[in-house]
Amino acid sequence: MANTTLTNIATELTEVAAKLRLRTVKVKSGSLGVGSGVIWQPDGLIITNAHVATSNRATVELADGRVFDAVRTQFDPQQDLAALKIVATDLTAATIGNSEALRVGELVLAVGNPFADSGAVTTGIIHANNPRAVMADLQLYPGNSGGPLADCQGRVVGINTMIVNGLAVAVPSKTVERFLQGNNRPQLGVTLQPVLLNRRSLGLLVLSILPDSPAETAGVQIGDVLIGISGQLFTSMNDLPKYLHDSKGSVPLQLLRGGQQFVIYVAVQAGKTAVEATCSE
Repeated sequence: MANTTLTNIATELTEVAAKLRLRTVKVKSGSLGVGSGVIWQPDGLIITNAHVATSNRATVELADGRVFDAVRTQFDPQQDLAALKIVATDLTAATIGNSEALRVGELVLAVGNPFADSGAVTTGIIHANNPRAVMADLQLYPGNSGGPLADCQGRVVGINTMIVNGLAVAVPSKTVERFLQGNNRPQLGVTLQPVLLNRRSLGLLVLSILPDSPAETAGVQIGDVLIGISGQLFTSMNDLPKYLHDSKGSVPLQLLRGGQQFVIYVAVQAGKTAVEATCSE
């Protein structure tokens, strides 16, 4: 009886993984390597990470081998999310789950394209879940970024983005839904990639800067690493937008450049962000 049950579970997981692979795509943008994405809607809407879709245009390869030119339609580097659109219809879209319903210890699967492999699958369990991030003890590798994190029924509950302290971190599906609704949030005008500074703190590496953005005006440079606000170090990729959203007036944003720490004073007003930079003592 036990062997039969285990066989049934293995068969069901194999079927779930196969369906997820059909809904996972390869994303190529700019000079970076291949990342992953999720078919969010049948009309060609693809969700991936902002640090994967660094250019306004990208190339998307479906699981069946078809390749499409994609246009980036939405972009939020602070939440590490981007939306791409390809000219295609009747695609097999993912079933979107409720990230807020996830329980610690629940089985999850991650699908992506690590090292340019197609549709690689890893499994693990939920370690922690909060409105800012879903954390699971499963393996992610370069190329997994932007791919789906799904529950054992194949419902996508997050977008995989990075590893922190050995745990996989994903943007919750609820955050993706709000992103697609176009919430008006303070923006710095930079593309960010999470980098682990030590076991407890996270940095946000500046990959690109939008012209005429508050970051450009402040003199932020590509290669700077944002590390915290008001003395609070980042531990999650969503700490920056959260702190900006919750703050009023001028708030100090800390960054590292060439081994030296700087402070950028960010004035948050009515959804707009103005900044000026000073060197910390």
